[in-house]
Amino acid sequence: MKEKILIVEDDADMRELLEEILTEAEFETISAANGRFALAHIENEQEQIDLVVTDVQMPELKGNELLKKVREKRSETPVIVITAFGSVENAVEMVKLGAFSYLTKPFATKDLIETVDTALKESEAARLQARLRREIPESSGRIVGASRPMRELLDLVNRAGRSASNILITGESGTGKELVARAIHEASARRDHDFVAVNCAAIPSELVESELFGHTGQAFTGARAARAGLFETADGGTLFLDEIGELPLNVQPKLLRVLQEGTIRRVGESREKKIDVRLIAATNRDLEKAVEKGEFREDLYWRVNVIHLHIAPLRERVFDIPLLVEHFLAKIARKQNLVPPKIAPETLALLTTYTWQGNVRELENTIERAVALARGSLITVEDLPAKIRNASSQTSAIIAAAKAKRITVAELERNYILEILQECGGNKSRAAEILGLDRKTLYRKLEEYGADKRADQN
Repeated sequence: MKEKILIVEDDADMRELLEEILTEAEFETISAANGRFALAHIENEQEQIDLVVTDVQMPELKGNELLKKVREKRSETPVIVITAFGSVENAVEMVKLGAFSYLTKPFATKDLIETVDTALKESEAARLQARLRREIPESSGRIVGASRPMRELLDLVNRAGRSASNILITGESGTGKELVARAIHEASARRDHDFVAVNCAAIPSELVESELFGHTGQAFTGARAARAGLFETADGGTLFLDEIGELPLNVQPKLLRVLQEGTIRRVGESREKKIDVRLIAATNRDLEKAVEKGEFREDLYWRVNVIHLHIAPLRERVFDIPLLVEHFLAKIARKQNLVPPKIAPETLALLTTYTWQGNVRELENTIERAVALARGSLITVEDLPAKIRNASSQTSAIIAAAKAKRITVAELERNYILEILQECGGNKSRAAEILGLDRKTLYRKLEEYGADKRADQN
């Protein structure tokens, strides 16, 4: 379904131009010649309105009054203000009142479309976050992110939660695979039953079968009493097998049978027991390569990989770092009963340029360390570990070189985008994901650079 944009503009020529630009950008539009006519659309709760683009100075009902009505009636709908140069102060005041952004007439078409894309993107992320806040209790943690990869992941979490299928979550260490698994459980009909998590790599290989399926009192030396396994513990709920790629080969066919038949047999027992468990598995390994090497059964791979969710590493979703920093500051302050400290702009800028090999887990540890070592209520660059501060000097060197060559910001952006595109072998979708751009924005930029045809040829 196309996003629907309400255009509010008393100048007929400008209104027609906005309609033309946004329609060509594949948005659906509705128009109102003044704020009073727009209000009729806003107050119609049955009408879809995903975004409002409005002038400031209008007869009957001015832009700021319309904004208040939108905030009152449709609090999650973003508003973009278009204003003449002389009324920029009014536009800034509207932003303070809750408008997403403003554009000054005359504006470039690409600036309008990029602002609209960004507003819709952040609005969608906010809605998903709000929905998960309603559905996932505080104790299970929060998935934080508004970048394109995270918006897609949040949507998959919500949809996968409604199914009963087995799920495989992949991603580097520290990306939050267990957090995603818990979110899926809490979004499912099994939320009132247990979520049982186990790291397969942490169980001694000779005890894996017993841990998963249980054992009788005489099953092996040291087994003094019968014990239920993790599948029985999770009956009716969800079992999360982290690092499933480390599961011993001799146990894999037994796990496959459990998933196929829905029954388990304790070690040392001949009787089978019916169970009802939803399996979510996770790994940081490439299981397809493990299958090729004979280290993981192909039939088990396809059984656990009914729905596949991949969590992008933090370096590919830099847009999420400020949100995560804010989240961790509040979380740590709440845990330690502190007033949440502030973070200096240059500190945040440095955090967004660092390549987080340990991903979200490393970022959280860094913020906790910074809170503990901060000399006051403001976290500065000096409160960060040396390796992050040193990384900043490398970034500074790149900027210094750019300054020496008098390279503009636009040229830096162009060079970076083309470099990422080259690294992706010309794959625009992959490049857009890494850059944190939507595909329409990337296509427009490549067209401006005259690089779109060259990328297609790759």
